[in-house]
Amino acid sequence: MKIRSRSDLDFMERIQREVTSDRHHDAYYEAKLSAAWRRAAETPAYSALGEFSMKAFRDLPVTPKSRLKAAPLEFVRIPVAVALKYYQTTGTTGRPTPTPRTANDMIANTVSVAEAWRPLLTVQDHRALILLPSDIVPVADLIVGVCEFLRVPHVKAYPFTTGISDWDRVIELCKVFRPTVLFAAPGVLLQFSEVLKRRELLDQLRSPVGMLMLLGEVSTTELRGMVGKWWDARAFDASYGSTESGTLAACCAHDQLHLLPGANYFEIQTDHGISPAVPGRSGLLITTPLNNDARPLLRLEMGDEVSLTGDCPCGSAAPGVTVHGRESDATEIKGVRVMTRDVEGIVYGTAEVMGYLIETDESCSWARLLLERVPGADRAAEPKTAELIQLRMHRTLQFRWDDVQFVNRLAITTKSGGSQKSWKRSNFRVVNTAEAS
Repeated sequence: MKIRSRSDLDFMERIQREVTSDRHHDAYYEAKLSAAWRRAAETPAYSALGEFSMKAFRDLPVTPKSRLKAAPLEFVRIPVAVALKYYQTTGTTGRPTPTPRTANDMIANTVSVAEAWRPLLTVQDHRALILLPSDIVPVADLIVGVCEFLRVPHVKAYPFTTGISDWDRVIELCKVFRPTVLFAAPGVLLQFSEVLKRRELLDQLRSPVGMLMLLGEVSTTELRGMVGKWWDARAFDASYGSTESGTLAACCAHDQLHLLPGANYFEIQTDHGISPAVPGRSGLLITTPLNNDARPLLRLEMGDEVSLTGDCPCGSAAPGVTVHGRESDATEIKGVRVMTRDVEGIVYGTAEVMGYLIETDESCSWARLLLERVPGADRAAEPKTAELIQLRMHRTLQFRWDDVQFVNRLAITTKSGGSQKSWKRSNFRVVNTAEAS
């Protein structure tokens, strides 16, 4: 994150004061929402907005994320070529969404996340290895900005950047740099762990590592427990948000995601209407980013079902949030709508494996689960493990796999991260009748 002028510095300091305050009262939100409303009125999507008032804001219909994705440039208030950075979403749920950002966008999001992570990243002399992409998508740039802001030494090495970084280079880098915290998508960390296990280097390279910050795709408690055990480190579900909205929640030292109320105005939508986002409520998350500059958004419906909690041991006044996902992310297996967390909670909570692949026929009436065994695993225990997975699957989701098999290797797409493939694209394969039998 580069500060190039006095106005940039003033803006950064103002955002820092806002996001570190433990009191975000009605007057604060009214002033911030009014400014966001004025910026939004400069876009084609919100050109019909009248004068701002809290009543006008609450009467405004929500903005479905599908509408944003269908016409993304209608929500932009500046020419794309004028923005400081140009990003796109990964396109895992459809066409990539153009997402320009100004300097204020970059500063505000970086400072908001950095202050949330400050208790984690500044308690000791950390060194960060960032195994995340920065081409077109913003995630690695965000982590670099956070590290710069908090003065955490860091290096960026995405292992799928052809011709620049590969696992050999990442391994040699680790031997010299000795990172204490890894930032990675869960799938990427699984593959890195597999490489190190096969080369018998995990014990050597994990010794300085104390934290695993997982982001960029779904991270279940069970998966974090498994990789944390391998690395002898604490694994965190680091953040939640989207390229379009910016970061909406970040983790605390107790591995609880907390909403970022200084940077966003949150609401919850249920069958009974829309109400403020306070602990104890559950429903669809509605967010109005308070600092979005290039693309101001009002009452954006994220599409995710969430539950809010309070009284986290970390002492934060911000509501804790559990993200259950969106119905559109579910896929049907044997007549049951299944989410990522459903499968991964059972798989990684039952077996130590390097990954999994679900195979179905075209009708999804037949389904097989393939599990990639850990190098050196006890194969004699596999039948018992497979049956335990079947029992837990039947108890939780009311169906059994037609077959559960352990294999030595799965396709690389099952572990290359949400930055490259969506869950449906990387962990599912439709097979013909002959293969199924």
